[in-house]
Amino acid sequence: MEKYLTSELFTLISSVCRDMGVRCYVIGGYVRDMLVGRASKDVDIVVEGDGLKVAEAIALRLGKGTEAKFYGQFGTAMIRYGEFVVEFVGARKESYQISSRKPTVSAGSLEDDQKRRDFTINALAISLNTQDYGSLIDPFNGLKDLSNKRIRTPLDADITYSDDPLRMMRAIRFAAQLGFKIELASLEAIKRNKERLEIVSKERITDELNKIIMTDKPSVGFHLLYDTGLLEVFFPQMAALRERETIDGKSHKDNFYHTTEVLDNLSRVSDDLWLRWAAILHDIAKPATKRFDPQLGWTFHGHEFRGAKMVPGIFKQLKLPMGDPMKFVQKMVLLHLRPIVLSQEIVTDSAIRRLLFDAGDDIDSLMLLCQADVTTKNEYKIRKYRENFELVRKKLQEIEEKDRIRNWQPPISGDMIMEVFGLKPGKEVGAVKTAIREAILDGVIANDFDQAYEFMKESGKKMGLKKVKEVKPDNKVNNEPTPL
Repeated sequence: MEKYLTSELFTLISSVCRDMGVRCYVIGGYVRDMLVGRASKDVDIVVEGDGLKVAEAIALRLGKGTEAKFYGQFGTAMIRYGEFVVEFVGARKESYQISSRKPTVSAGSLEDDQKRRDFTINALAISLNTQDYGSLIDPFNGLKDLSNKRIRTPLDADITYSDDPLRMMRAIRFAAQLGFKIELASLEAIKRNKERLEIVSKERITDELNKIIMTDKPSVGFHLLYDTGLLEVFFPQMAALRERETIDGKSHKDNFYHTTEVLDNLSRVSDDLWLRWAAILHDIAKPATKRFDPQLGWTFHGHEFRGAKMVPGIFKQLKLPMGDPMKFVQKMVLLHLRPIVLSQEIVTDSAIRRLLFDAGDDIDSLMLLCQADVTTKNEYKIRKYRENFELVRKKLQEIEEKDRIRNWQPPISGDMIMEVFGLKPGKEVGAVKTAIREAILDGVIANDFDQAYEFMKESGKKMGLKKVKEVKPDNKVNNEPTPL
């Protein structure tokens, strides 16, 4: 194992621990990742003794300017060494209460520390001690599990998962990230202990979920979450997509499978977490909008509108950020059918203008989502969709260059309408402004101040408003694209 310990970091730690008369080891994720050929810069060091004192001695040896943080209440320390982030902790053993995943901790040996690890592949350790430097300590055959691409717990799986239920999410996350299989006994234990997940904070669950979402093929993790019952515990709205009905011999498609397929499609072209969340939620309201029509079969009318309304509640439920990320996902869910509809019919300039206006700077993300939403296996349909999407893209570019609609505001402001007609803020102002906007989007008038001004006067006249003032040329609003 010495070939994995070529950095001066490890010889420094070894030297300090030798001088202090304590034994130390590299353990966990860094060892695992080295052995599977994954780059890792996070190093966990376990010390049979006081990990804080070892970290203090190393920080002193490194001198001023070393980034070091000490967390006395947790008995841990962090030191940044070049490209490495190194965490030090004393070897420990743990015991758990049934109502909490937070253990009672006491000092222990390396063996105790390895027993408390979540999986055999994370219990692997390499000695940094002079007498056996570089030797692998593998009491649970983790190396064999790495070779067999298997996720297995060091001790009884029911105990491991019951003690700390977050480990069930981690098992699925590692399986998805590494392309490993969860051992059958461990998988069954997750199913038995799924309700224990309720004692884990939503933030910790969602942190693991986001890591699953960001894997190369997120469907692997989501199908494991569904099959073990975990998804139903913390995200029942998505689990409900799996429900499938048949009436008069007509069945609708499995919307859970479709959603994960869309997510995989999108993940091949985008690593944007929130766009991936939009893929997850784009059909989330289909169970709520599902109807059977004897002539049409199954319909899901308005699922995009209902889904957009569901997004804030789901974000709050999962403790996801309620600001711009939520608004972006909500917009994607609301608009996700629009480009697909345009790709199925003759594309009018008016429809393109409206899409550009509504999507703004997110139009490119929306197009990626909509293309990912095409999951048909019919080669003819795939080719037709592809051709039509290219037509929509071309039209988007043409209209954008001609009309400057993206992130656009009408050239007539509400203040100007009030000034011209002598109005105070109210419904009349909004009605005139809306009429101008709709006329431009429909192509009735150009995106031009003079045409918009004349249209405003005509619209006001039809509404019974009297013009009391003409605006001067310097009253014109700047029609460069501005945020909505």
